[in-house]
Amino acid sequence: MTEAVRIDGKAFADKLRARVAEQVRELKSAHGLTPGLAVVIVGDDPASHVYVRNKNKSTLEAGMKSFEHQLPIDTSQKELLTLIDGLNSDPAVHGILVQLPLPKQIDEQAVLAKIDPNKDVDGFHVINAGRLATGMPGLVPCTPLGCLLLIKDTLGKDLSGLRAVVLGRSNIVGKPMAQLLLRESCTVTIAHSRTKDLAEECRRADILVAAVGRAQMVKGDWIKPGAVVIDVGINRIPPAEVGGKDRLVGDVDYAECAKVAGAITPVPGGVGPMTIACLLANTVTAACALKGIAVPDVG
Repeated sequence: MTEAVRIDGKAFADKLRARVAEQVRELKSAHGLTPGLAVVIVGDDPASHVYVRNKNKSTLEAGMKSFEHQLPIDTSQKELLTLIDGLNSDPAVHGILVQLPLPKQIDEQAVLAKIDPNKDVDGFHVINAGRLATGMPGLVPCTPLGCLLLIKDTLGKDLSGLRAVVLGRSNIVGKPMAQLLLRESCTVTIAHSRTKDLAEECRRADILVAAVGRAQMVKGDWIKPGAVVIDVGINRIPPAEVGGKDRLVGDVDYAECAKVAGAITPVPGGVGPMTIACLLANTVTAACALKGIAVPDVG
C-alpha cells in the first residue's frame, strides 16, 4: 500500500513568506508604504512570549515594521482598550493582534470587538466573520487561510464539487474553515462531538480538516481512500518512557491515516508554520486595503 503524500507546511510557508517580502518591497518602492504590525501581549505566559517573539522576528524579516507592546499581568481592561484605541488611530499600524488568552480580569470579546475590523489581522472581529459568511472581502483567520492554501496547493485551484468535512466548530478554525471551503464551491459538513456516527461522516470526505483538540482522535478507518487530510490539532502527550520528552501530536493518528489518505499534514511541520506566514500576508492585505491599493493575491 502506498503511503500518503506528506504535505510540507514549513516549505510552503517559507515560499509564502518570501512572496510577502517581495510584495513589501514593491509597496515600499511604488507607494512608499511599509506595512506595520502591532502585537499586544498581556502577562508572562512563556509559550505566548515565544510565539510573540517569532511573530516579531518574522515581521522584521519580511521588511515590515513591528510594534510590540508587552503589558503586565495586572493590566486593566480599560488600559488595554485605551492602547487599542491608540493603535486603531496610528497610521503606521496596519495590523493589530492581541495575543490570547488574556488574564481573567479582561473580557476577550470586548477586546476583540475594540480592534478596527480593517486592522484585525487575526480575522476574529464579528464584522470580518460577517464579511466571510456573506462573501465580502475582508480579513480571514490565519489558520483556516493557511489550511486552504495547503489544500489548493495539493488538489489544484478548483475545489468545486468536492465533499469537505470540517471536524470542529470553533469560531477560530472550524466555522471560518467551513466558510472558506463553501466559498470554493465545496459541499461542506461541519461535524462535532454531537454528530451521529462521526467516523462515517468523516469517511465521506474528499477533504477532511480536523480541529478538535483531541490527540490522535481520527483513526485510519475514518478516512476515505485518497482523501486530503489537514490536521490542525497540536496536543502534547507524555513520553512513553521514563525520562523522555513530551511529544507533539495532532488530532489525527498520522501513522494509521497516512496508509489510507492521498495526502496528509504532519504535526509538527504541517499547518503550524502557515499561521504566522498568513498573518504576514494578512498584514499586507490590510495595509493595501487601508491605502486604497490593489490587494495582492496570497494564493
